[in-house]
Amino acid sequence: MHIEEITELFTLDLHELGEMADSINRANGNYATFVINKHINYTNVCISRCPICAFYAKNDTEAYLMSVEEVVDAAREAWRNGATELHIVGSHNPTISLEYFEKIFSRIKEEMDITIKALTATEIHFLAEKEELKVKEVLKRLKDAGLDAMPGGGAEILKDEIRDKICPDKAKSQEWLEVMRTAHKLGIKSNATMLFGHIESYRDRAEHLYQLYKLQKETGGFMAFIPLVFHPDNTKFSMLKKTSPADILKTIAVSRIVLENFKSIRAYWVMLGEKLTQIALNYGANDVDGTLMGENISHAAGAKTPKELTVERLIKLIKGAGKIPAQRDTFNNILRVFE
Repeated sequence: MHIEEITELFTLDLHELGEMADSINRANGNYATFVINKHINYTNVCISRCPICAFYAKNDTEAYLMSVEEVVDAAREAWRNGATELHIVGSHNPTISLEYFEKIFSRIKEEMDITIKALTATEIHFLAEKEELKVKEVLKRLKDAGLDAMPGGGAEILKDEIRDKICPDKAKSQEWLEVMRTAHKLGIKSNATMLFGHIESYRDRAEHLYQLYKLQKETGGFMAFIPLVFHPDNTKFSMLKKTSPADILKTIAVSRIVLENFKSIRAYWVMLGEKLTQIALNYGANDVDGTLMGENISHAAGAKTPKELTVERLIKLIKGAGKIPAQRDTFNNILRVFE
């Protein structure tokens, strides 16, 4: 499928797109999955200070950096509460070294049987530049310390004309893709994201999806795609209105149709809310992410959802959409089905 064809999909009837997308999921068992996970945002100090971001510290009183011990303590608490995955992301903090992450990951692995999914491609790119190392060397060292997988953040829109306006001081499109390519070649699987609903066009979204499709065809290293809805509150784009539910559903449906080589398309309930997440499960999404246990980045931008959901609430949400709930691990392996 080419960029023009993908762009054309965005002009089709929403319900027609939904039926096309949902039929793909029904053919694969009609499951909707979730993971028991914990979000740990290790710092909010960032020199990139992207105009689209509400998370970075605006002054010294807001700034924080978790110690190695604090991160390990948070991980331990989550593990004891049944989490199988840690989602560890932060920002571009110039005071943090590669050794900081090596200590955290190795400490966690010494003590806990849990998957470490950590550091976006832009964080890895920043770390490599700061340490004057090749991306491959950074990833190798992190993998040796215990990194199992990577989240998909930092992709925003993979078009530099847009990035120059929304995130000018972090990795460019090809740099993001190259970090992911390198990770996949080292056996580190990852997710992929797209932040939409700001200043991008349908064609920009189409170009983004096309590049992800091509890289997945090359490496097979992506586990899931997460379309992220832009929340304008507390950002430099606060004059924008949040995009409509119809546009959100259309984008999820198109993503499912285009990214046929991705096993999972995620409805990220933190950004969508529970009601829209339920509807999205019939418009191409087949995963709702997880329990989260304390998400901060979307909430800094005005998300009104809870910071975590119980397993029982996720099961109820999925069943309410007419899907079969299933708990998965980070790598989309089903651990338990709730008929």
